[in-house]
Amino acid sequence: MTSSEQGPKRIPGRRIRYQDLMRHRVHNILLVSSLYDFFILAEDGQLHKALLSEYSQLNLSSQPAITWVSSGGEALELVRQEWRFDLVITSMHVGDMDALEFAHRLNQDPPRIPIVLLAYNNRELTGYQARSDLSALDKIFVWQGDVRILLAIVKYVEDRLNFRYDTTIVGVPAIIVIEDNVRYYSSFLPAIYRELVYHTQRVLSEALNVSQKLLRMRARPKVLLCETYEEAWDYFECCSDHVIGVISDIEFPWKGALHPQAGTELAQRMRAKRFDLPIMLQSSMDRNRKLADSIGATFLLKGAPDLMLQLRRVLVGQLGFGDFIFTRSDGTRLARASDLGELIECLQTVPPDSLLWHGQRNGFSSWLKARGEIALAEDLRDRPVAADDDAEQLREELIRTISDYRRRRDRVVVADFERQHRRLDLNLSRIGGGSLGGKARGLAFANRLLTDYGVAEEFPEIDVNVPKAVVIGTDIFDQFMEHQDLRDFALIARSDEEVALRFQEAPFPVAAREDLAAFLSDAPFPLAVRSSSLLEDSPNQPLAGVYETYMLPNNHRSLANRLDLLITGIKQVWASTFSHRAKEFLKATPYHLEEEKMGVIVQRIVGTQHDGRYYPSFAGVARSHDFYPVAPQTPADGIAAVALGLGKTVTDGGACLRFSPRYPKHLVAMSRVEDILENSQRTFFALDRTAGGGEGFREADLQEFGLDVAEADGVLDLLGSSYDHESQVIHDGTARPGVRLVTFAGILKHQAFPLAKLIRRLLEFSSEACAGPVEIEFAVNLPLISGQRPEFGFLQLRPLALFGEHEEIEIGDASPGRVLCTSSCVLGNGRRITIRDILWIDPKRFDRSRTRDVAADIARLNDQLLRADTPYLLIGVGRWGSADPFLGIPVSWSQISGAQVIIESSFDDMTVDPSQGSHFFQNLTSCEVGYFTVHPQFAEARVDWDWLRAQPEAPSTALVKHIRLDEPLDVRMDGHSGRGVVLKPQLDRA
Repeated sequence: MTSSEQGPKRIPGRRIRYQDLMRHRVHNILLVSSLYDFFILAEDGQLHKALLSEYSQLNLSSQPAITWVSSGGEALELVRQEWRFDLVITSMHVGDMDALEFAHRLNQDPPRIPIVLLAYNNRELTGYQARSDLSALDKIFVWQGDVRILLAIVKYVEDRLNFRYDTTIVGVPAIIVIEDNVRYYSSFLPAIYRELVYHTQRVLSEALNVSQKLLRMRARPKVLLCETYEEAWDYFECCSDHVIGVISDIEFPWKGALHPQAGTELAQRMRAKRFDLPIMLQSSMDRNRKLADSIGATFLLKGAPDLMLQLRRVLVGQLGFGDFIFTRSDGTRLARASDLGELIECLQTVPPDSLLWHGQRNGFSSWLKARGEIALAEDLRDRPVAADDDAEQLREELIRTISDYRRRRDRVVVADFERQHRRLDLNLSRIGGGSLGGKARGLAFANRLLTDYGVAEEFPEIDVNVPKAVVIGTDIFDQFMEHQDLRDFALIARSDEEVALRFQEAPFPVAAREDLAAFLSDAPFPLAVRSSSLLEDSPNQPLAGVYETYMLPNNHRSLANRLDLLITGIKQVWASTFSHRAKEFLKATPYHLEEEKMGVIVQRIVGTQHDGRYYPSFAGVARSHDFYPVAPQTPADGIAAVALGLGKTVTDGGACLRFSPRYPKHLVAMSRVEDILENSQRTFFALDRTAGGGEGFREADLQEFGLDVAEADGVLDLLGSSYDHESQVIHDGTARPGVRLVTFAGILKHQAFPLAKLIRRLLEFSSEACAGPVEIEFAVNLPLISGQRPEFGFLQLRPLALFGEHEEIEIGDASPGRVLCTSSCVLGNGRRITIRDILWIDPKRFDRSRTRDVAADIARLNDQLLRADTPYLLIGVGRWGSADPFLGIPVSWSQISGAQVIIESSFDDMTVDPSQGSHFFQNLTSCEVGYFTVHPQFAEARVDWDWLRAQPEAPSTALVKHIRLDEPLDVRMDGHSGRGVVLKPQLDRA
């Protein structure tokens, strides 16, 4: 490339993607030299030790590999065979040919490889240059005893290759160095790179994790070495806004000949375009100092004994490296900042004249640019400061801009937790390595999306956040499982209680325990200890609701006590990896328990304290695809379910309110007074912080309270309505006497909180980012005190599987006698023609008081069929997986995991909404189970119960019947229309 090549300019406001930088790297070097020259470089100079040290300091994973050959012919043959080298470094004489002949022969065939000549004798090099045309070589360096010259060569080549994109398009800063004397630039170029490495390491201390550090290394300033006036101006002209400094000789070639004042002429031309550009001029003649002073440039004397020290001072003092020093115009030092946090602190107190002094000279922008904070630097540079500007307004704007940038920047990563240098403003960090697990990945992704899509700017009146959390990586789980063959024991153990006991007795990793203690010291709020396994919350792996969640009141006076309870909860979540339920569930998937690993999320519970009870105003789940739309709603309009209190009511499929975010006032289940009275939520879940001496609860053990408690707590005002029995009228709000109902009228009808609009927006960009439908979980705190902002806690984001909908399925017109079941509300797509077994509950013999017994019987039959690898059709009445046993059969997913198709039919005497439990639904879609809903609201939906009663029974139970057919059923599901049919075998017994 040439320096004049330019691509499109960086888009203003575009977030910097560090992973896009440094696309061209030197991974393999071919070194061509005599054995003596190689010995000098590799052994005496300790080349490999220097490379290893340099790359480990930079936290880079791999150093360049060096292949040495002793002759040009051998090198040419090696290149022709492999073509894997990114850089060739050659001595002047390479056995059978000199460097020029070697270079010409090497580049006869593409692709062209950069060739650098490394001379070991400066006097010999001078003569060689005088009698030869060296244009075939990309650069010449001279060995002066410092092995870092090879590192400088590598970085020089990489900077030239990456400059076009990294600097001209993205805006990575650049330093232009103009020097035509090989001996000088071979000396101070390694010094410049060494200084860049040192200060880049200091900047990396503010990076939040190893990944971020590695990526930010790529944004270090480019060093563009030039030998002529034209080359330097060409570079400057195409990236002048990104140049943070110029280091220039005074005498060098201009218009084809040496010019005694080329450096000063170039400096003046650059300053005319960039008045604030730091320039340092070098000369071997001290009289040129006045010439540098006359144009406001720093002067360095070549040959001075402290030249490298002076160079370092210039880099630190003028090019933005090192600390930011607040000064007055007379040079008086006032304050020092080493990172963005300290910069914000200093900005709050430094005198107004100092703010204006630095603002006029783009001092803040230049310092930030040198640190790799490119987007922030350009943002500040676009806001020019004049001498008569309001200093206090500038102060406020700087603090706000830098704080907002820092908050946005840090939200898109999961920071490594550092107990000695804790950042209280971070809401997501990790302890230990390995994977975060599926659920934590969803949290991290949600955290990033909130920033990328500018939710804070779109909804400034609401605090939309991912609640503060620390994630314990799967490496800590692996360390724990190494104790006394704990994994082998857990894999074969049959008793959940025995597994839990062994896990509680096993020692917890010491370093992780200390990190958790530090986290707890800054976390005085209730905590949820949530599972985050490798397979959890992925579109093709179910496992939603299979593992434990452990909730901690976290209010004991003793930190040691709180820590013990937290570790107990973590161990309990780990133990649930090997529970009977999890083992049975995984049997229905292609995965093995040995593959599973468990991360754990320790997260603040969104809520408010009410006389010992802790709970949010409401919580809910929303999906971008509605599987049961009712006109005018369409599947793409999505669906949300909300309930007063903690989200257990919703995720377990309890009584809650469902609405479309696009049509929040169109509530089908609340269209009549009778429907509202029948379907309204009557109780809610909360964490009782006074129970059990502050010990923890499993999610299943949360306390349940009546609506009178929520009303006394002041939470029901916007969520409730009152039913007047005499007039049989429901009034919005709780100001009137009557039966209390949860209708969300104040929010959905009167829009006291923009819930529908916010959910619609979250679903829109989450679906866009996931390239498909999604499900989100959330909790909302409405302020009880005027002036406080409501909080919307974004608790989970997971892709939602819509399996097989690309396949066109023809339902056809079968004779009525052939139809076992038909419905216009079917979840799934495809055809099932291998099912011969049916488990079903006869509605005529169904006893609502024995639904738990029904669930147990189904579980036993399910286990038998799973062991025989026999898929089956499951038919029942009421709501499958209901949290309320009166409304249906309260099976867990593992109890019906062998079913390939499920039919859910309504009671004859009571209408129950179709299953919408979050965990149940996620597993349903992920396992690609067909789901038929036979409900009065869906026309022509029916089940042929008489045919089922006429079939001979296989071994059954008192409550659950089992049929085994000679020929398979024919199940057809059209995911596009939502229609489906189950056809009896062609030759049936009825």
